[in-house]
Amino acid sequence: MHVRHFLSIHDLPQGAFWRLLDLSRHVKAAPVAYAYALKGRALAMIFEKPSLRTRVTFEIGIQQLGGFAVYLGPQEIGLGKREAVIDVARNLSRWVHGIMARTFEHNTVVELARYATAPVINGLTDQLHPCQAMADYLTMLEHKGRLMGLRIAYVGDGNNVAHSLMFGAAQSGARLVVATPHGYEPDRRIVQMAREDARTSGAIIEVTDDPRAAVTGADVVYTDTWVSMGRESEAAVRREAFAAYQVNARLMSYARPDAIFMHCLPCHRGDEVTDEVIESSQSVVYDQAENRLHVQKAIMIDLMHQPGADCA
Repeated sequence: MHVRHFLSIHDLPQGAFWRLLDLSRHVKAAPVAYAYALKGRALAMIFEKPSLRTRVTFEIGIQQLGGFAVYLGPQEIGLGKREAVIDVARNLSRWVHGIMARTFEHNTVVELARYATAPVINGLTDQLHPCQAMADYLTMLEHKGRLMGLRIAYVGDGNNVAHSLMFGAAQSGARLVVATPHGYEPDRRIVQMAREDARTSGAIIEVTDDPRAAVTGADVVYTDTWVSMGRESEAAVRREAFAAYQVNARLMSYARPDAIFMHCLPCHRGDEVTDEVIESSQSVVYDQAENRLHVQKAIMIDLMHQPGADCA
């Protein structure tokens, strides 16, 4: 039996990226119309690391769709330690209609999807953060009215968020410039994959070590924490390496006057971004956070909706 999953924006079939954004906008505009879309459907939420936005938006989201969620922390499962991933996948598939996993290693969600007969949604891994990127592109579309040709500057660590933004740019036809210090560039394999995807849309994916060059003329300026969860021991070294990559008023001045500032949160004010920027009228970080709810509802509907079931 073929089961569809949502592990990476790169994996989306042609047109699915835009269909999900369109569905997200409909869900956001008319939530009552989808109040029974997942009536009686259950979502297992696996967390290897804590979260505010991911847990709340998935748990509230499926409730607003008529379903319910079961939270499973590290103490309940112990993926690959207390119980093999293959057994977790097969057990959960007998009980629930969808599995959302927020894990450290990307291979964990890949393995879950390999053995699960219920759809698996990637809530975050060390390699990708596709739900966040979908919410980001919805936010850009709302504020800028377009994605095709939009110039996006990502300044900071070449991490999971940067990777998923690249795949989203490739799908949407945007121009994404990623500026990172030497040694912190995005994964070369993912850069190449995104550039190959971009051939269809006409998107441009660039990588540089010059934050000013990346931001100059940008419609969107985006950053993320310099010290991701699990890398706390590298904090001092990373703060030194990224010091010139702080998004502050001076760096923002090189962007277009109507540029928006984005951050996936949580942020470390005074490190990757200053209070002056994140509290400015250009900041849309809470719009991004809100849109996690609407995008993830759309993803769950797309994967878990039972054919023939009423949406209202």
